[in-house]
Amino acid sequence: MDETGDPLSRYIAFMESFTERDLDRLEAFFTADARFCDPFNDVRGIKRIRAVFEDMFANCDNPRLKVMARYGSGSAYMIKWRFYLAPKRLGRAGWWVTGTSEITLAADGRVQEHVDYWDAAEGFYRHLPVIGTVLGWIARRLKV
Repeated sequence: MDETGDPLSRYIAFMESFTERDLDRLEAFFTADARFCDPFNDVRGIKRIRAVFEDMFANCDNPRLKVMARYGSGSAYMIKWRFYLAPKRLGRAGWWVTGTSEITLAADGRVQEHVDYWDAAEGFYRHLPVIGTVLGWIARRLKV
């Protein structure tokens, strides 16, 4: 998806190619009072959104997003995605997390709200050394 298409296509193209060098471009894609929410953060405003992404780049090797599908029209959309996550502190290969995002666009086409939905237990905690073992044990106990 190139940056010449509709506002959502431009946003998706930006997020799929997003690197640390793009942090100064956030204002072109988010409104000044935009909200960004995921299982670990719920922030408003460009400075706080930037801080979330700075933390991601500081703590993850080569994070990347691949959008699989998009739904919606007007100013309300859902996107289905896969995100590659490789925390630096774990010192091992990363993994893919699958989730969806609810995207609300402002009248000027920039993102007013971006809310991520994904299973933090399966997508993150389960890959951590001690916590992952405990969650795996609990999951096995709960299976019918």
